[in-house]
Amino acid sequence: MSNPENNQSPADGELVSTLSVVEGQPLETRAEGYAKLYDDLRAQLEGGDIPTRD
Repeated sequence: MSNPENNQSPADGELVSTLSVVEGQPLETRAEGYAKLYDDLRAQLEGGDIPTRD
């Protein structure tokens, strides 16, 4: 069985770091942090769907 920690990319570490920061925030501001993270991830994923014009 492989260890999933060995298969992490640098982006995985960045995500884990961001999640740690958000989870460390007070409950009142945590939702804003998760919403921003969601928007950032969605923008990254959808950004590859738009063809570039040369």
